[in-house]
Amino acid sequence: MKDGVKKNTSEKWGKNVKLSMCLMGLGQFFYGQIGRGLCYLAILLLAVVYFVYRGFSDLIGLFTLGTKEADTWLGLEGDNSVVMLLMGILSVIALLFFVFCYLSNIKDAYETQKLCERGGHPAKFKEDLKQFLDKKFYKTVLFLPIVGVCVFNILPIIFMILIAFTNYGGNIVPPKLVDWVGIDNFVQIATLSQFAPTFGRILIWNLIWAAVSTAVNYFAGLGLALLLNKECVKGKAFWRAFPMLAYAVPGFITLLGFKFMFSYGGPINQIITDMGYRAVGFLDIDAKWIARGIGFAVNAWISVPSIMLLATGILSNRDASQMESAKIDGANAFQQFRHITLPFVLFSTTPVLISQFIGNFNNFGIFFFLRGGLYIDGYFLASDTDLLINWLYNLSISNNYYNVGATISLVIFMITSFISLLIYTRSSSYREEDTFR
Repeated sequence: MKDGVKKNTSEKWGKNVKLSMCLMGLGQFFYGQIGRGLCYLAILLLAVVYFVYRGFSDLIGLFTLGTKEADTWLGLEGDNSVVMLLMGILSVIALLFFVFCYLSNIKDAYETQKLCERGGHPAKFKEDLKQFLDKKFYKTVLFLPIVGVCVFNILPIIFMILIAFTNYGGNIVPPKLVDWVGIDNFVQIATLSQFAPTFGRILIWNLIWAAVSTAVNYFAGLGLALLLNKECVKGKAFWRAFPMLAYAVPGFITLLGFKFMFSYGGPINQIITDMGYRAVGFLDIDAKWIARGIGFAVNAWISVPSIMLLATGILSNRDASQMESAKIDGANAFQQFRHITLPFVLFSTTPVLISQFIGNFNNFGIFFFLRGGLYIDGYFLASDTDLLINWLYNLSISNNYYNVGATISLVIFMITSFISLLIYTRSSSYREEDTFR
């Protein structure tokens, strides 16, 4: 049966399609599409030149990561494993692009064949150019942005993921050769006494921080929006604009301001000492939950105004008749909020809520500016307020544990992706899309 299907499919391919399979652009030449054929032929020639002179060696280097180690004392030049890894990724991308162009060449010849069978004529090169300025203009506009995304976004992500499967870091940095170690780095952060206890403690704290801070920011912003939506509140424009001052000030300036406020020489400790008490180490090495509480407060100060503005806009579209009906039926204010207001706001803001959770999970700045560089006993190169993103920074940037840092970043991605997809697929925004339309 399968052989019969393959035979029927191959019979549909005309001579020119088979010529395009043998040599990119040849089928287009026989259809009279000289410009299109030259483009495909140029891609083939560029691919051959690239892979002959460099591409194949880069592909091999991706698997070996170098075989010759440099010796600066003897003046011997060796292989740079990190550069070989990066160039190997580029060669894979180039190979995938060539395969895409090759298949596109065959598909184009087949579509031209079907067009001719229907009595049409193959498009000329001028017609192709006009298409890219008319119906296919979106491809023309998106070409450079897509290339930029591949180079500046996708390539670094792939590089970081692959670093997580090497021993790059610590004493093993170029000119020393880097090797592939498989999942050893994941095993290390889960089992090794040097990393495992710190990873477990920080992960638990990170989840608590993300969940609590997201809930506090969201409900504080929603509560503020509901309060300012009351008819009895005077000067609503002023009260709505006032929280925006905290939002308008750059975040790092706010964080540095709070660090100064809670320092030993800051105004809060100045007031405490003026009252005859001893200064409090709000951000000291043994502060822990005091420092964490300050982190929650600072994060709320920065984030609540944006939630308030979002909720204010959504509440303006709320159906007042539902609220009136609920009052007539005897529902109190809390019941109205729980059964009418909250579902309505959650439906519209679930994607924002998820992005807030991810942002809080990866909130590098809060504790970096408040307690950055502080290491505590029981933690390996971290403190009891550091999040995974802060620990990643300490390991990779400050202490050259690039492989472990890349592994942690991959773990962060898996955790945030799983939680985000789980929450979104169970939310009314996804399952009941037409509810509030």
